[in-house]
Amino acid sequence: MGLNIGISVSSSYQVSDPRQGARFMVERARQARQAGLDSLFVGDHHVTPAPYFQNSPILGRMLAEWGDRPVGALYLLPLWNPVLLAEQVSTLASIAQGRFILQCGLGGDTRQSGGMGVDISRRVGMFETALETLRALWRGEEVNLDRYWHLTRSRISPLPPEPVEVWIGSLAPAAINRTARMAEGWLGSPGLTFQQAADSLNLYRQACAEHNRKPTAVALRRDVFVGASSEEAQRVVRPYIEGGYRGFSEEAMLFGSVEEVAETLSSYAGLGYTDIIIRNISADQGESLATIERLAEVKALLR
Repeated sequence: MGLNIGISVSSSYQVSDPRQGARFMVERARQARQAGLDSLFVGDHHVTPAPYFQNSPILGRMLAEWGDRPVGALYLLPLWNPVLLAEQVSTLASIAQGRFILQCGLGGDTRQSGGMGVDISRRVGMFETALETLRALWRGEEVNLDRYWHLTRSRISPLPPEPVEVWIGSLAPAAINRTARMAEGWLGSPGLTFQQAADSLNLYRQACAEHNRKPTAVALRRDVFVGASSEEAQRVVRPYIEGGYRGFSEEAMLFGSVEEVAETLSSYAGLGYTDIIIRNISADQGESLATIERLAEVKALLR
């Protein structure tokens, strides 16, 4: 079955020693490579009260543990100067042995955008302008811009060694339509239930047909715990559910034995998803590494 399983390594850790959190991320990247996962990503968040390890530098370190499979990071485009971001992505793509995937989104957290000095009410226009600017810079073009950012004869070097693939994370119908128009791939929200994931995928397919686009990837994020048994998975995950985990429906969370998780993933493949990007539910490093290790068994069952 042609379903890719990738990982978005958590960047947020409740640690007193920041080196410990950074080490946890490196360990998870190393375990993901050993488990044969298909892609590696990190997220994007700013102005955080607890340690959150920033995507570009930590991914540069994690690449030393990875290999030649696809790699990338999420960037909330309105929060970034597009020239700086184009340079950072090009440098990361030059370090990476495989292709680089830019995951991107609008970002709607007003506390975060306010702390970054960004007027988030303009985020749709900023997002589209940023993505168009990034692509022009990656093509080696000189960019002049007097909208949102004031750029004069901007260009970058090095250029990416191969075209950067863009996936947009989107949820609302208008945003899904924008994804079909502007991106190579779509990244479905981790909070979607199975039925919502099916309905959103149908919306995306319709939008791709409208824009005469064929996506390279149709991906879905899932928060996951793979236990040694179904009973262990229930025992570990139940406190997270009772604590209102991320505001998600229990149905949006993926947990169980190796066999149970493989069966659920097979159902998502049946809907037409090409990639599942997992994120660890457990905050415990040992449990998270065990889940990543067991994903190798999940992949074997899917094959």
